[in-house]
Amino acid sequence: MDEQDKKTILDNINYPADLKHLSIEQLEELCSDLRTFIIDELSNNPGHFASSLGAVELTVALHYIYNTPYDRIVWDVGHQAYSHKILTGRKDRFHTNRQYGGLAGFPNPAESEYDSFIAGHASNSISAALGMAVASKLKGEDRSVVAIIGDGSMTGGLAYEALNNASSQPNDMLIILNDNDMAIDDNVGGLRDYLVKLTTSETYNKIRNEVAQTFRGENIITEKTKNLILRFNNSLKSFLAGQQNMFEGFNIRYFGPVDGNDLRGLIRILQNIKDMKGPKLLHIHTVKGKGYEPAEKEAQLWHAPGKFNKETGERIVSNAKDQPQLYQNVFGYTLVELAQKDERIVGITPAMPSGSSMSFMMKEFPSRAFDVGIAEAHAVTYSAGLAKEGLIPFCNIYSSFMQRAYDQVIHDVALQNLHMVMCLDRAGLVGEDGPTHHGAFDLAFMRCVPNLTVASPYNEHYLRDLMYTAVYGNEGPFVIRYPRGKGELVNWEKEMQLLEIGKGWKLKDGKDLAVLTIGPIGNVASKAISILEDQGYSIAQYDMIFLKPIDTELLKEVAENFTHVMTIENGTINGGLGSAVVEYFADNKYNHIDVTRVGLPDEFVTHGSISILNEICGIDMNGLAKRMTEVLEKAKTTGKKDPELTATASDNE
Repeated sequence: MDEQDKKTILDNINYPADLKHLSIEQLEELCSDLRTFIIDELSNNPGHFASSLGAVELTVALHYIYNTPYDRIVWDVGHQAYSHKILTGRKDRFHTNRQYGGLAGFPNPAESEYDSFIAGHASNSISAALGMAVASKLKGEDRSVVAIIGDGSMTGGLAYEALNNASSQPNDMLIILNDNDMAIDDNVGGLRDYLVKLTTSETYNKIRNEVAQTFRGENIITEKTKNLILRFNNSLKSFLAGQQNMFEGFNIRYFGPVDGNDLRGLIRILQNIKDMKGPKLLHIHTVKGKGYEPAEKEAQLWHAPGKFNKETGERIVSNAKDQPQLYQNVFGYTLVELAQKDERIVGITPAMPSGSSMSFMMKEFPSRAFDVGIAEAHAVTYSAGLAKEGLIPFCNIYSSFMQRAYDQVIHDVALQNLHMVMCLDRAGLVGEDGPTHHGAFDLAFMRCVPNLTVASPYNEHYLRDLMYTAVYGNEGPFVIRYPRGKGELVNWEKEMQLLEIGKGWKLKDGKDLAVLTIGPIGNVASKAISILEDQGYSIAQYDMIFLKPIDTELLKEVAENFTHVMTIENGTINGGLGSAVVEYFADNKYNHIDVTRVGLPDEFVTHGSISILNEICGIDMNGLAKRMTEVLEKAKTTGKKDPELTATASDNE
């Protein structure tokens, strides 16, 4: 057999135009090739696995039927879009997926013209696609626009806002609801039950088409007539199908559900509805993990499984003993411990029970822990309602996802000064998921809100103490942020104790430079300080613990004993700890102090491993040591500043 005979269909596919020349049989073979390719690649270079396997046929059908990139395909979240990337000129670079300098893990227009809209957070696809479809109408363009949204993302309120608006705007948008009965964890709520039960009626569709053809033949279609027909159709379908169709209640024509892993069927129905006027929704049902038996059986575990043996399905995980716990697990175990002693404590998470370790409490206290679906704003206000009635909610949301609930934090929680705890997991840089998921902005956007207490633990002991303090040493809203990954301590369990709110602590004395840190990055700063002290420098370190209220007595001590101060945080340099310190010095006329602020730059940090990203942002041990050396060398040449001089602030941008 020569080399040419060994080639697969996929080997000859570089762009969607190459699909147009294939037979249906060849397209089906291509789907098999894509699954093999994804399994091979992700077994060594981890990524979002099960979702992309389930969407292979859908991706092939879309690029076969539509003229991309002129026609727009808008993915929601992007967990399901790996086949899309492979078919759109990125096959040869796919091995760099999620790596620093390589392909992003999510669709991004900056990477490819085939990526119509950025997709990292859920539920935005219908809104974006509607905007594109209306723009095409206004510009007189004959362009198709398709939004692909998963059933998990359909629990987000933004999706319903878009559905509500779709029928009142001029558009021919197609919404594809990719229903696989789960998001990352199992889907929850009424929508899940509705989608499982939803059926269509062949009799209804036949009568509907006959009615429409009659009116078209009489040439009496007016806007009023269209609305009457639509209302009649919806009533007819409710009667024949035995239930009201939610989507047609939005005046959006509904088709399905159909088998989303049946390529021939998908191509046929897409061809039939492609040129239909007005907004429409195709409901497909797919199998998450399709084509790889271990992923089909346990789709939740195979959402992003890490490295694995593709032959056996064995996941390759570290079994090293005597390792620190993940911060999320310390949260989960501590929450259960608190809940065992206090019946007022409840847990809430928006579709991240396993990712946040809220699953620990769900197992122990199933009636007191709630997964509300991908609905961050609802999670916060739901928690506020629980707090208003005397319970103490721990609302756990990833830092970057809390951005979606900012109004609720202000209006529903802070304004009423409710006693609840908001735990922000994945604060700071998160690694391979990149800029859509970095928790860069929480310190800045929470600090400016009245009534909030905002804190970050130096290590796992302090995380436990902060959770305890949030319940028993505080009566208002309390924010605790902590990073992705493992902590510092092997023996993380200890008796919890109350902390004095708004008080930091001095880790060590020094005289040449004062370093102020907040959160676990303080441990990295301590290691950098040790390097410089071996060279003869004397550096003091303070762990602030609380950003709001900030420890003004500690800042006063620093101001009266130091000329050079450095602040270090794993958050945006604008508005966080450094800004708070500079504001305090300026407000209190400590004009002699030179402040160097170190944090994340004023830009969206790319994707890559956390260690690489820390290095390029200058917040790893060596980077911090370098910045401290620069400040100390500057201090040698400038000497003590005149107290009358205006304070200056430099940063690491």
